[in-house]
Amino acid sequence: MRRHIIVSGDDALATTIIEELNNAGVSVGKLDSPAGLAAVGIDHAVAIVCAGDDDAVNLEIALLARRANPRVRVVARLANDVLREAMADDNGPGAILDVAELAAPSVVEACLAYTTHPFEAAGIEFVVSGADVPYDATLREIYGDLAPVAVIHGKDTADPGAVVPCPGRDLRVSAGDWTAMIGTVDQLAGRGIKVPRPAPTRYRRPWPRRLIDAARSLRNDVNPMFPRALLAAACLLAGSTIVLRFSYQRPGMQWIDALYFSTETIATVGYGDFSFVQQPTWLRLFSVMLMFAGVMTTAILVAFIADLLLSRRFAYSAGRRRAQHLRNHVIVVGLGSFGSRVVADLARAGYDVAVIELDENNRFLSVAAELHVPVIFGDATLRQTLESAGVKHARAVAVLTQDDMVNIETGIVLREMLGPRVMPEVHRPDVPLVLRVYDRSLGAAVAQRFGFDNVRSTVELAAPWFIGAAMGLQVLGTFSVGQRSFMVGGMHVAAGSELDGLQMFELSTQTRVIAITRDDAPVKLHPRRDARLCAGDTVYVVGPYRELLATLRKGQPPQQLAVGDKLPPKAEAS
Repeated sequence: MRRHIIVSGDDALATTIIEELNNAGVSVGKLDSPAGLAAVGIDHAVAIVCAGDDDAVNLEIALLARRANPRVRVVARLANDVLREAMADDNGPGAILDVAELAAPSVVEACLAYTTHPFEAAGIEFVVSGADVPYDATLREIYGDLAPVAVIHGKDTADPGAVVPCPGRDLRVSAGDWTAMIGTVDQLAGRGIKVPRPAPTRYRRPWPRRLIDAARSLRNDVNPMFPRALLAAACLLAGSTIVLRFSYQRPGMQWIDALYFSTETIATVGYGDFSFVQQPTWLRLFSVMLMFAGVMTTAILVAFIADLLLSRRFAYSAGRRRAQHLRNHVIVVGLGSFGSRVVADLARAGYDVAVIELDENNRFLSVAAELHVPVIFGDATLRQTLESAGVKHARAVAVLTQDDMVNIETGIVLREMLGPRVMPEVHRPDVPLVLRVYDRSLGAAVAQRFGFDNVRSTVELAAPWFIGAAMGLQVLGTFSVGQRSFMVGGMHVAAGSELDGLQMFELSTQTRVIAITRDDAPVKLHPRRDARLCAGDTVYVVGPYRELLATLRKGQPPQQLAVGDKLPPKAEAS
């Protein structure tokens, strides 16, 4: 039996991993349960990928696989932070990964409209940065030796929006096209590409505006009957004051005395300094009526005030009040494991965030509370819920629930709300709308059919990490350009592999080598087309992950075969 990779799980992520490994020519064994490890050949496997959505099953398979074969690469998916950190400690070959942690950076970048993607390779800080093409020319004429990662055709071209991955430097581009180039900050600056620095934008309103908003908010929370009750109490107090001023005898009363005695009678406190004992009968009967009316009026006022305080408390707990005052914030719909990770990354980076969540018993509410992020409970497909989160003033909206259909429906509602026909006074076409669609095929179809520019598939973003770790690739990062996902990784050129002795121009045209390192040589940046790879080189490459995986496979040593297998012709000849 050839050495193979075992994959467990039955969701879209596991299915994608199996498909991509098969496309790369890797022998794959499908594991249905922990009891079947021996049957799928764990003793001879080069790696096992636990990619299901059940942490308990993944943990059991990973532990049993490590015990059965200490040399196997164990790549496990664990969403639980405690389990993941415990397993990652002295895990041995492989990796312990969390889908939310891997996919969240791409969503954050889309929300903040970042076109820069920093990463480190060969000990050097590189940046992938986007820029508009200034004039018609070749990439070499405009950007010199900078390595192009992608080109997106402009609207005036024959194929607007099309992404050309890792084009050659001699590709001719036009003004209006968009390019993503890779290099150090100094190299990019030397070619006129400025790398913007992230700038947190917590909004601080001026005090007059805060005072006005507070008054309006108080007005909205007050029961409509409260002003009437307050007016009735004022009329009762004024009427009693007038009656006592002109009717109270032995001694008479001044206005301040009449107001004081009326107040203590209505409040039924009675300090003993005034009394109705020596007053006419009708005035004593008036005092009885005044005390009963005072008790009723006071009770009503207290009830309304209590209602106001409680409603303000509930409103604060639900987050609606706090969200009303946010400006230039990011709205995150869905507080699952993925949404909570995005919220945490945004909040800790210094950006204001508001969350919309349907489940009032969501287990990630403590994360939002710890970060002081307001949570609005409600159905995000309803306009009222989105309006209560301040969508008119938001800088971006990320729809990240666990239901693809809810995400798509919410995205359509948001697109209509932010469109010029519905809200012409707040129409801002630059507001990023990011949709999380779990399945990559559905995500691509949704983006094409409804015109969404930022559809992110968690499978598309996470699968390269699992596949790369299983095949021995050092994954350094993933990022998106347009609707295409790219990966940055480092791989070792093994002796006798297909890459050993290969020249650069013989590599895949859709991958870009940015650096080559050897133990006994300095780092070689942006190697030329005639540069030759040698055994022992560590090659750092960037490109669509399928092409990178194909290149990675060529850099691995010849297959080790089990006893009884027939050698392939190439091995026999050697």
